[in-house]
Amino acid sequence: NKFSLTWKMTDINFAVASDEDKGAMLNQFCSFLNSLPVDASIKITINNRKLNLKEFRRTLMLQAKKDGIDEYRAEYNRMLERKAAATQNMVQEKYITISINKKTVEEARVAFTRIGADMATNLARLSSAVTELGNRERLRIFKDFFRPTEEWEEDIDLRNIIRHGHSFKDYICPDSIHFKSDYFEMDDKVGRILFIKDYASFLEEDMITNMADVSKNMMLSVDILPVPTDEAVKEAQNKLLSVETDVTRWQRKQNDNYNFSASIPYDLRQMREEIEDFLDDITMKDERMMFALLTVVHIADNIEQLNADSESLISTVKSKFSTLSVLRWQQEDGLKTVLPYGIRKIHALRTMTSRSITALHPFSVQEIRDKGGIFYGVNGISRNLIMCNRKNLQNGNAFILGVSGSGKSFIAKEELTFVALSTDDDILVVDPEREYEPLIRSLNGEVIRFSPDSKNHINALDMSREYGEGDNPISLKSSFVMSLYESVNNGRVEGSANSIVDRCVKNVYQEYIKSYTGEPPTLKELRKELLRQEEPLAKEIALSLELFTEGSLNVFSYQTNVNMKKRIVCFDILDLGKQLKSVGMLIMLDSIMNRVMENRKKGKRTWVYIDEVYLFFANEYSANFLSESWKRFRKYGALATGITQNVSDCLHSLTARNMFSNSEFLILLNQAPADRIDLADLFNISDNQMKYIENTPIGQGLLKVGEAMVPFINQFPKDTKLYELMTTKPEDK
Repeated sequence: NKFSLTWKMTDINFAVASDEDKGAMLNQFCSFLNSLPVDASIKITINNRKLNLKEFRRTLMLQAKKDGIDEYRAEYNRMLERKAAATQNMVQEKYITISINKKTVEEARVAFTRIGADMATNLARLSSAVTELGNRERLRIFKDFFRPTEEWEEDIDLRNIIRHGHSFKDYICPDSIHFKSDYFEMDDKVGRILFIKDYASFLEEDMITNMADVSKNMMLSVDILPVPTDEAVKEAQNKLLSVETDVTRWQRKQNDNYNFSASIPYDLRQMREEIEDFLDDITMKDERMMFALLTVVHIADNIEQLNADSESLISTVKSKFSTLSVLRWQQEDGLKTVLPYGIRKIHALRTMTSRSITALHPFSVQEIRDKGGIFYGVNGISRNLIMCNRKNLQNGNAFILGVSGSGKSFIAKEELTFVALSTDDDILVVDPEREYEPLIRSLNGEVIRFSPDSKNHINALDMSREYGEGDNPISLKSSFVMSLYESVNNGRVEGSANSIVDRCVKNVYQEYIKSYTGEPPTLKELRKELLRQEEPLAKEIALSLELFTEGSLNVFSYQTNVNMKKRIVCFDILDLGKQLKSVGMLIMLDSIMNRVMENRKKGKRTWVYIDEVYLFFANEYSANFLSESWKRFRKYGALATGITQNVSDCLHSLTARNMFSNSEFLILLNQAPADRIDLADLFNISDNQMKYIENTPIGQGLLKVGEAMVPFINQFPKDTKLYELMTTKPEDK
């Protein structure tokens, strides 16, 4: 009649938080402990396991496609293997296992549903999420412990196993296990279970994380048994009564010896004060009395290594003024206790309050290892690989921010390369500085150069059937033309210009939108329509557009004549010049919008990269148009990335600030002093986190993924062809 359920828990950035934030986190964790049911036992487990190389190669390595760029896939795979070998190569997972006694499994399910909901709510306040594990996921934990070198078979059918009279244990258990007095033998490995025998009077909050911060296969569990408050008060009062009885007996003895001025011994006074403080905590400070037990199991290849690892763990705990001891003749019971089965066979419990147990919290630093993720470097604290999948985020849009020379474009190219090599997604790049051409051409992409005298043209008014799907396409195109007009008119826009532009746009599209066949109108036709209007302002708008329709900058006033159907397309606008560049970027963005709409109808993802995105925030209309595009990109299955160095200039725009704060993926590289202050205020970056974007080397900084903010180090090997294609340093060319 005992049931257990395990939840997987995500980590939080406790190690790099400020002292104030750490205090708030511990207070919230204390509230979580107080919310736990008194009729259940809780086991918090930290599981350190070596990365399974077979699983690593199967899930993270790029597969050959025979499309002419497999040499880059092979090179990328070698880079990943080198990075994995140079790191700790560890996977650390955290679990919470709840055990309860119920008469039936139906009653247990109802109780676990309630417990899980309360636990998710309380841990969400800590920015930690919990995921309920099914039987397959729980069995995989034990399989990874007992058979660490074997890959988990995803197609195991538990029902089919039972139907044939087999046991799931055949897939989980080791071939042999033999328990000795102070260690055990498991196949060709040895292991040992230890427990904390004596605790320090004051526990430091990093004791558990220091123990778990080793590159060894190990599992650490903290068993917590909440005690009902009425029983705790009664127990404390009995203890206090016992101490008072001892004090009275001691005083009577002193009086019998005519020693009326003798002081109560220190140990009795200390016991009385501690019990009184304990009683105050649980009656007046809303704390709970709990029993706690900490056990550790670690695995090694031989007994010599096992003894050395045990000494290291014992020394770590000793430095925190506690005592870690070996469970002698109790190794089997210890193993049953430390593994997240949900049972406890060891009875070395310690009485604590919920406040003191917070020191045994499992939080350290967030790890990002998404299935199907892209490599972004190694964690700056744990040194583990960072593999992030932006598609899993609610809003996959991103910004890459940093001073000139901090590695912004390189990281964008690295992500772009991985997407090109590992998926069939489309990739569109707006390149104002001609930095992407070698890479794009090597990946079989199309590079389209634009200049005032270029023969390459994109129709600024091109519009596909899917354009503005779900909205009024004419209204969306009118907004685009107004952004264009403001850009060429240096931001001076009369209030009635909107109405005139909207009217003329409707007129020129009147026939085209009936069937979307034939050629769409061009800027030349729009200018002619403006000249037909009676208002003098319409003539002024037409005059403003003359340079871009009939003049020397008319490259975007013709029908599109370039191949926009390539999977990877780069728009090179370096030669457009300062006057035409802002107009060109707006037209590129509108053209990209057309492509995103088409891909959405095909069910295809689109990755959009816009370098020097700060140019869009120069005026209100272009900023608003970009903001609207940002929202639509997310809505239509595209992932947009803005790259810029002028962070402070961007943040002066309220639209830009909203776009930054609403982007769930951010790469913050080395920042200028003024930018650091603005970013810290916008993203609530602590002083400890700030040092990772202050005077840092190239390719290092902070990575924001959803609520997670982790330091990273991304140093791509220089002895590769991909590095030569991605670098912009003259000395590397």
